[in-house]
Amino acid sequence: MTLINGVALRSCKSGQRIKLLLIAILGVAPAVFAQRAVAQTPPSTDGSAKAAAESKAKTKAPAGAKSIVPENSPAVTSDAYRIGLADQLMISVWKEPELSMTVVVRPDGVITLPLINDLHVVGLRPVELQQILVEKLKPFLTEPQVTVIVQGIRSRKVFLVGNVSKQGSYPLDGGETVLQLLAASGGMGLYAKPDSIYILRTENNKQVRIPFQYKKALKGRVKEDILLQPGDVIVVP
Repeated sequence: MTLINGVALRSCKSGQRIKLLLIAILGVAPAVFAQRAVAQTPPSTDGSAKAAAESKAKTKAPAGAKSIVPENSPAVTSDAYRIGLADQLMISVWKEPELSMTVVVRPDGVITLPLINDLHVVGLRPVELQQILVEKLKPFLTEPQVTVIVQGIRSRKVFLVGNVSKQGSYPLDGGETVLQLLAASGGMGLYAKPDSIYILRTENNKQVRIPFQYKKALKGRVKEDILLQPGDVIVVP
């Protein structure tokens, strides 16, 4: 009897131990699974998205911002160009290949075209020449459409003479000044007189002499740095 009771007591104690072990396992497992779930959850992107948005807002230009352009930069537009001697022009008449051709302005300022013959074009803007050609072709064509394309500008030149490193003619693209021309020529000679530089310019069929204040222009006084025009002759004594 005592042996049976001992066995029963041992079985009871073993059962209690198993129950306690199961309770411990069941209590620890949810916590472990919860930690794994937290570890596997991707971090929130709200913070990084917000930082990216703020960075983009900082780098984006304000709505009222304007590009910075030097105040003294000369503005060159298509209207500023006028046809000159030796310029090459492409005259295109729509649906009229016989009337479309490339011409070069002669030394007398004239071009020659079929049906129109000689036409003086020096001093005209391309759009003005286009309108003149349309009017002159109306007696021959119904609603003529003409396009004038400048293929080569050879007339826009200035000339540098005197005590400089390199005399000669220089192309004028637009916006060049006397200082820039002197720099492009390699500078003045050893015995040059910078205070006596002047520009010869033709205005109203008369040649005028324009003095150039070299030292003032060199100090950054923009008004003293004269803007060149086609045909100018810069003389450096």
